Amino acid sequence: MTSNPMTQSNIYEGAVLDSQPMTVSGAVNKTIALLLVTFAVGAFSWVQAFNGYMDKVIMLMWGGIIAGLILAIVMRFKPQNAKVLSLAYAVCEGLAIGGLSAMYEMQLKGIVANAALITFLTLFMMLFLYKTGIIKATETFKKVIFTATASIMVFYLVSIIISIFNPNFISIWNTGWLGIGLSLVFCAVAALNFILDFNFIEEGAQRMAPKYFEWFGAFSLLVTIIWLYLELLRLLAQLSRNR
Repeated sequence: MTSNPMTQSNIYEGAVLDSQPMTVSGAVNKTIALLLVTFAVGAFSWVQAFNGYMDKVIMLMWGGIIAGLILAIVMRFKPQNAKVLSLAYAVCEGLAIGGLSAMYEMQLKGIVANAALITFLTLFMMLFLYKTGIIKATETFKKVIFTATASIMVFYLVSIIISIFNPNFISIWNTGWLGIGLSLVFCAVAALNFILDFNFIEEGAQRMAPKYFEWFGAFSLLVTIIWLYLELLRLLAQLSRNR
C-alpha cells in the first residue's frame, strides 16, 4: 500500500495488456503535457483575476476544486479512462491554482514564482535521491508515508468541518509558529510522496502494464506537484507574515 491512493500497486492487478506496454519515458512525456495544460488554464485564471474579474475567478476556482476531486475519485476506479480524466483534471486544477495563486500574489509579490521554483527543485531533488537509491521505496517507507498522508487528509477534513461552526479555527493553525511548523511537516510529507510516484511508474513499466497507465502515473505526479505547490504557498505566506 502507498500513501497516494492513485499509486497503490494493486491497481495493476487484473489489467490486460492489449497493445504496447507503458514506459517510464511515456509517463514523463505525459506528465509534461498535463503540466502544460494546468499552466495554460492557470494563466487564463491569473490574467482574469488581475483584469478585475476576481468574482468570476473565485467561482471557477471552487468549481475546479470540486470537479477535480470528483475526477480524482472516478480515476481511481476507471484507470482505463486515464487519458481523458487526467486532462480534464489538469483543466480543473488549472482553474483552481490559477485563482489561488493570483490571490496570494496580490498580497505578496513574488510568492508564486518562489513557490513554483521550490516545487520543481524539490521534484528534481527527490528524483535524484530515488534514482541514486539514497531513498528507497521499501514497504516500511510506504506504510509510514501512507500513515502520515492519511493523517494530514483527516486533519484537513476535520479542520474544514470545525471551521464551519467556528470560522476562527482555521486561523489558529494557519498562522504563527504552530502554522509554520505544520506547513513544514506537510511540505515534507508531500515531497516524500514523489518517491512513491516514481516507484509506481517504474513498477508499472517493469510489469509491462497497459499504455494508459502512463496517463495514470502522470496524473499521480501532478496531484503531488500541486499539493506541494499549494503547501509551499501557504508556508511562504506564513513566513512573510511572521518576519
